[in-house]
Amino acid sequence: METGSFINGIIIGIALAAPVGPIAFVCIQRSLAYGRLHGITSGLGIATADAFYAAVTAFGLALISDFLLARQWFFRLFGGAALIAVGIRIMLAGPPAATPAPEKESYVADYSTMLALTLANPLTIVFFTLIIPSFGVVLSGNTGITPALFVTGVFLGEMGWWIFLCGTLGSMRDYLTRERLHLINRLAGLVITAFGAVLIASLFVTSEVV
Repeated sequence: METGSFINGIIIGIALAAPVGPIAFVCIQRSLAYGRLHGITSGLGIATADAFYAAVTAFGLALISDFLLARQWFFRLFGGAALIAVGIRIMLAGPPAATPAPEKESYVADYSTMLALTLANPLTIVFFTLIIPSFGVVLSGNTGITPALFVTGVFLGEMGWWIFLCGTLGSMRDYLTRERLHLINRLAGLVITAFGAVLIASLFVTSEVV
């Protein structure tokens, strides 16, 4: 039973990370622009936040889930504004020169910014709320071991995906010219900015529907 929960967590973690959304675009851009370690560190921030939401759901902390979802408008607004800021900054930035890796503090920034962006999307709880019941074994245990293994699986599944994706993209960095990298930066920034604008616009669409 415990092994099944761990494996299910890995599968769900990969399924959660694989779709190419605004968060993934940030990791892709960082991998191409600054190297694989920056992309992987960014992915670590995403996996940490998703593992937190997986724990909130799997351990049945309904109060915290309700609190976050009740303030969904704030998190959408914050997340949308943050994505727009990141996207504009990427579009305006020139292609990085072929220099040694940035200072260690930049890795901390990679991790913390992606952690904050992912935590700003409490709709991840909805994903886990919908998917976990199909894996009833996760919540059926009498102790915290089963949900803990599930959350660990989610984290490791996501990290495995980010290591594969960012590692592969980081290897391509040496074959990209500055001009092509600059174009990728501008396109990635445009897409990220668009995702942020859509996220904020969804607030008004939701309000009109209600």
